[in-house]
Amino acid sequence: MTPFIMQEYVPYLLLIALGFTAGFLNTIAGGGTLLTLPILIFMGLPAPLAQGTNRVAILLQTFTAVRGFKSKGVSTYPFSLYVGISSLFGATIGAYLALDFEGKPFNRMLAVVMLMVLVLTVFNPNKNKTNLTEKLTGMPLIISIIVFFFLGIYGGIINAGIGFLMLLVLPYVNGMSLLRSNATKVFVVFVYTLGAVVVFAINDKIDYGLAAVLSVGNVSGAWFGSRWSVKKDDKVIKLFLIVTVTALSIKLWFFD
Repeated sequence: MTPFIMQEYVPYLLLIALGFTAGFLNTIAGGGTLLTLPILIFMGLPAPLAQGTNRVAILLQTFTAVRGFKSKGVSTYPFSLYVGISSLFGATIGAYLALDFEGKPFNRMLAVVMLMVLVLTVFNPNKNKTNLTEKLTGMPLIISIIVFFFLGIYGGIINAGIGFLMLLVLPYVNGMSLLRSNATKVFVVFVYTLGAVVVFAINDKIDYGLAAVLSVGNVSGAWFGSRWSVKKDDKVIKLFLIVTVTALSIKLWFFD
């Protein structure tokens, strides 16, 4: 294989590598889209086409993560289904809005939101409690269904950082550990991404070739991340969350 031909494959190998990192990050915390969207645009895709292409990889990634968590006995069904359906309606609306929207004006706002999550994670008033009770029915469930509808709209529009927002809601509103919050998060993202992919596909906004390449990385990262996180306690996951949020917030604010 000549050096010229090898150079042609470099972008695809990089796409797989970033996909793996994104799949791992999205499963453990969030923010993987901030890695994969730029490279898709760099490879020549208009923003809406890059969005649709990225969603295919996210769909397969979250399906893999859900299976990974379930294989380790981590599931929040039927709660996750209720909030997932709510977010599906929101994401369908958001995906239609995203067809002509690149999302760049929201980067700094997203950085602020993620830093708020970081602060609440560090100064969690429940961190010294060892017997937190999950609240998956009644008013906490109703609140989550409403909140996840609006999270779905945001996820349908841009998706970047949605994991951080969910990891803010689930522990505080529903009393979930970070591990179970992550399992819920990937299920919800899988459900609402189904709707988003349909919208992008109908409007011919998916490059299926690049989506297949990216999916190889995303799926591998999700498989590894879902199994790795189950072996760690909340302190390790929280540390990973803090590092990720800080790094991505700096990127969004200073390197827009």
